Amino acid sequence: MPDGGALILVPTPAKSLGDYAAIVGTEIVDNLRARAERFRGARVLHVNSTSFGGGVAELLYTLVPLWRDLGVDTEWRVIHGTEPFFHATKALHNGLQGAPVPWTVEMRSHYLTVNEDNAEAFEGDYDFVVVHDPQPAGILTELIEDRGRPKGKWIWRCHIDLTSPHRPVWEFLEPFVRPYDAAIFTLGDYVPDGFSGPEIAVSCPTIDPLSLKNIPLDRAIVRQVLRRYGIDPGRPLAVQVSRYDPWKDPLGVIDAYRIVKREVPELQLALIASMASDDPEGWEYYRMTEEHRAGDPDVFLLSNLQDVGSLNVNAFQRAADVVIQKSVREGFGLVVAEALWKGKAVVGGDVGGIHLQIEDGRSGFLVDSVEACAARLLELLRNPSRAAAMGRAGRRRVRQRFLSTAQLSDELALLERLSG
Repeated sequence: MPDGGALILVPTPAKSLGDYAAIVGTEIVDNLRARAERFRGARVLHVNSTSFGGGVAELLYTLVPLWRDLGVDTEWRVIHGTEPFFHATKALHNGLQGAPVPWTVEMRSHYLTVNEDNAEAFEGDYDFVVVHDPQPAGILTELIEDRGRPKGKWIWRCHIDLTSPHRPVWEFLEPFVRPYDAAIFTLGDYVPDGFSGPEIAVSCPTIDPLSLKNIPLDRAIVRQVLRRYGIDPGRPLAVQVSRYDPWKDPLGVIDAYRIVKREVPELQLALIASMASDDPEGWEYYRMTEEHRAGDPDVFLLSNLQDVGSLNVNAFQRAADVVIQKSVREGFGLVVAEALWKGKAVVGGDVGGIHLQIEDGRSGFLVDSVEACAARLLELLRNPSRAAAMGRAGRRRVRQRFLSTAQLSDELALLERLSG
């Protein structure tokens, strides 16, 4: 058993679904309450690998308390892990997104050992257990082998783009996720060919319009935040918010900025990240990004290490003339929806879940190269009225499809199906 004993309980603040009625309408809120009534008192557990620093953690900080407000007894717990385990699962993650990573016997061993230990630490009976992403996916198989199949319905929630996984990696993981009762993917295209066993559901991640990262901010506060980090509020600013990760292509963002800088010499660029405990590769890519910055005083590399929290990210997105998300592979990209919700035009990679959010030429632009990213960034900087119109269109799209209440509805639909 891991030294820490049982899986780590993550506390979350209380939330009221009624507070969202002013944004989405009372009809949607009332419908959710009526549908959730049949699950009142049910026990639900969410399991993942970290309580901060990524999109899954952000989702759960909102959804867990909202489920509780609906009368469902919902918990969130984090697995115990080791440094070699997280190095292995980072390779697993990259391989599932298509990178030809080495997948060694040692990596497999670390994965199996940690999942076995966490299965041993698993306690309690639940009506539904939702396991997020590859890191804890092996717990169910270990439980079945050790104790027999646990009570309740088990759901694997995949937040990764699995359109073309590295075969050795997927062949290793697939037997662990096949015993689940259901599997949720962000896009139907992400379901690997030939995958069978669980009931398949498709559901997009969503953003919380009432979180610190998304609430309205006074313009004076926005300017104050920029000045705190040495950014000039009077000069144009491009912002990308995402991990230091090759899939997010921060080096390519800097290259695009340099092209635009020739035409707009006053341009500034802020790359903002949250360094997560389950992402050891992030530190190495931060170092590479710092080297690529080459001392440019108008390129700012910021993270939670400089005390950049949710409110500061909110301010940077609101201050941006254009938001960039130049991903080369992206499961969804919550930061795109966040920027669109703030009325910002977004230049995003022409990949994965970004397609769902950006209507090319309407709420932003989809690009597939450094040069295209630079051209669209320059176009929006030179046409602020068009950028503003795109931002308005993007906000309407997020209100319709990508707020927390939409995800609650999708999850309720799955629970209804699994409950017959």
